[in-house]
Amino acid sequence: MRVIIKPDYETVSKWVANYVVYHINKFRPTPERLFVLGLPTGGTPIGMYKELINLYQKRKVSFENVATFNMDEYIGLPPSNPQSYRFFMEENFFKHVNLKPQNIHMLNGLTKDYEKECRNYEKAIKDLGGVNLFIGGVGEDGHIAFNEPFSSLRSRTRVKTLTESTRQANARFFENNIEKVPTTAITVGVGTIMDSAEVLIMITGENKAEALQHAIEGNISHVWTVSALQMHPHGLIVCDKDATKKLSSETVAYFMDIEKNNF
Repeated sequence: MRVIIKPDYETVSKWVANYVVYHINKFRPTPERLFVLGLPTGGTPIGMYKELINLYQKRKVSFENVATFNMDEYIGLPPSNPQSYRFFMEENFFKHVNLKPQNIHMLNGLTKDYEKECRNYEKAIKDLGGVNLFIGGVGEDGHIAFNEPFSSLRSRTRVKTLTESTRQANARFFENNIEKVPTTAITVGVGTIMDSAEVLIMITGENKAEALQHAIEGNISHVWTVSALQMHPHGLIVCDKDATKKLSSETVAYFMDIEKNNF
């Protein structure tokens, strides 16, 4: 596992955006060979999306031959709802770059057949050859996507009940009213994410320090699903200094040393 430690949230966001652009350009995607990018929602990736838009506007990257798969969607919210993840992605990224609509993949929280929706999502990823780079964030309890504590580390795309702590954390997007936060979501599984060629997890803020500690120094456990990244051959965490406050000084020194001359 690689761990990149940056001074603050802004630096993390810019680093990750440049890393995404680097991989797209290195891949040299074509209409017949798309670069497949997994994307998150929530507060953490907003800075990354802003920088990706900036790099696109500067003609440093094109998304014309990029396919995207988002991690999750609330059940019961239509795409027009400002709190749906489809709306979030349109406002914060999709409408600002040259992604082709047919290459944007998002789970349908209004489907009448959840099993079929999940099965088709997994198939769509497989049909494109798998995800080249999956970007994610993490919850305070260590969940990735909506894979809450005690989710199987081999789980696939499915419906998931959300914990009260997750709903409380997301209440800030729902007028700080937890009663307005949906109780279920449809999400890619831990196994789905880990099938990607590379997985990059953004972890910022002191409130995520315990999750980061379990991700790096803790045991692999379904209690902290982010810990599954330890098993990935190309797992990468990009974090800020605030998030490292529960890591040992030896761990921080080690990663600062080995990564000082790397990308």
